[in-house]
Amino acid sequence: MNMNSWLQELKTAPVKKSMPILSFPCVSLMNVTVKELVQDSDLQASGMQAIAQRVDSLAAVSMMDLSVEAEAFGMEITMTDSEVPVVNDAIVTSMEDAEKLQIPTVGTKRTGIYIEAIRKACTLISDRPVFAGVIGPFSLAGRLMDVTEALVNCYIEPDMVKLTMEKTTAFLIAYINAYKEAGANGVVIAEPLTGLLSPDLAQEFSEPYVRQIVDAVQTDDFIVIYHNCGNNVIEMIDSILNTGAAAYHFGNAISMEDMMTHIPPDTVAMGNIDPSAQFLNGTPESIREETLALMNRLCPRYPNFVISSGCDIPPMSKWENIHAYFNAIQEYYQK
Repeated sequence: MNMNSWLQELKTAPVKKSMPILSFPCVSLMNVTVKELVQDSDLQASGMQAIAQRVDSLAAVSMMDLSVEAEAFGMEITMTDSEVPVVNDAIVTSMEDAEKLQIPTVGTKRTGIYIEAIRKACTLISDRPVFAGVIGPFSLAGRLMDVTEALVNCYIEPDMVKLTMEKTTAFLIAYINAYKEAGANGVVIAEPLTGLLSPDLAQEFSEPYVRQIVDAVQTDDFIVIYHNCGNNVIEMIDSILNTGAAAYHFGNAISMEDMMTHIPPDTVAMGNIDPSAQFLNGTPESIREETLALMNRLCPRYPNFVISSGCDIPPMSKWENIHAYFNAIQEYYQK
């Protein structure tokens, strides 16, 4: 599939399907736990297929498990039955740690499971693009160092941060290329930690590394969608756009209406219905109201806007809310 053409057609389409980051709620469809899902490629592929059969989405998106890459680097993780895995203690706390940090081979730990899941999903889903999901280079470095320490280290240990990021970037390029070889049509790179930086620090510690990844993996038939759900993304939007990603996805910490004033007309931007407040804890009535309100404000003015969730939809989200979201989109276009 020529993904550049896919994006062009999306911008000009009078009716635009939604691309929420919707994957983990498949657990309730298959009666499995999150812990089982994140360790089984067959379950992941079947879960993606189950969602694709249930909702008329723009694309299928894999499990956005941002612990996978950190685990491959050697971090311990905690798994539970109902939540996405979390990482534990930092493994890079000094320049010496950064120098000793080994770039893992693609396939290490659960990275092989996730690549195989995409390979299987691509044989099961043929009516829409299939996207893999990975963490961004600064967000991965932040997990290796501890999030708070990573932000501080940008000031007091910048060389340590940059050395760590050289290694996370090299790994992510290889990892994403493995997804491409497995048949994925693109990748969603989640770089949320960058959203806590100042614009100057984002330009120094995230932009060049994301751009290096985009330059290495993005082609006509494989695109990068950049996701950031931080609250500073509007202030750093010039730096974000400089990454060269094919499209952008933003969280609910910001006003999507304000963001769209900064997005070039030929660039697709997606967002930003609150995953927690609406998909997880809302009601069919509340999510319908929020979805229609956002579309009414933005769709007539911005043909390059695509409605989406603000971030990854939590595993325990209610399917009645998810269906209400898609029904609201259909209602908007029927008017």
